[in-house]
Amino acid sequence: MRLVTAKAPLRLALIDGDTGFVGVVGKRFEGMGWQHRVIDGPVPAGELAAMRLNALVIDPETLGTGAWDFLEAACAALPELGVLVCTARSTVAQRVRGLRLGADDWIAKPCHAEELVARIEAVVRRRQRSASSTDAEPLRFGELEIRPDRFQAYVSGQSAELTRREFELLRLLADTPGLVLEREHVYERVWGYAMAHGDRSVDVFIRKVRQKVERLSPGWRYVHTHFGIGYRFQPESLDHDAGEEENGPVAPTEREPVGGIEVAVSDGAAVSTKSAGHPAPARQPAEHRARAGSRA
Repeated sequence: MRLVTAKAPLRLALIDGDTGFVGVVGKRFEGMGWQHRVIDGPVPAGELAAMRLNALVIDPETLGTGAWDFLEAACAALPELGVLVCTARSTVAQRVRGLRLGADDWIAKPCHAEELVARIEAVVRRRQRSASSTDAEPLRFGELEIRPDRFQAYVSGQSAELTRREFELLRLLADTPGLVLEREHVYERVWGYAMAHGDRSVDVFIRKVRQKVERLSPGWRYVHTHFGIGYRFQPESLDHDAGEEENGPVAPTEREPVGGIEVAVSDGAAVSTKSAGHPAPARQPAEHRARAGSRA
């Protein structure tokens, strides 16, 4: 895994058709000693990989209708690449969509060249921290194997096909098994900035991770919800839990109506308790029953 050091200049590319903007920020990049190139259209992921970039700055307006597809493909194919979107016109829905597709940051034009430089540096630092952990040994929990070197999770050798963001979320939870992580903490660690009020991105991505992992490992539950707080990673075998119930304490009795009679069912035995919808007749004391017998 390639790491960026203080001595190595950053390598970045801009996909932007705004010549005035590119000229201004380009001079600032040169002043920083960074190597950069300008691209005027979509580039296959293989070519981007060959450029050995640290960061990619994209203006979706330059890519036209294929901007979203390109953004998603580039982020998925190059998980170590820092991706920033820098554009003039955007809506909240567009910004949210771009970040969820894998962009690390979204900047509105016009912006100062110094701010763009600072944001690129912040994104690359986060990528460095992520890359520094990829030499770690695979993590194994139940049927699940988490491979930091591949930014992917596997079950019995089959890939869960996680996106970069989904993998980072799963890895964060798996690094602290048994501990409950608050949503705000998860968001700051994975997305890189404070979570806005009402943002449900963490919940959406947790659901995606669960669906992909449990589809391959249906006999296990890995991520648990603590409502109103956050999430906890704790591998639990569903078969094991079922076995404990069979050999452990008897489950609470269930009541089922049978022919107008409410019946308690436990361990295969049915015991009538009372008529459904009608009170049970009062039980007579023993002495009353004895007198009735003598009169008979």
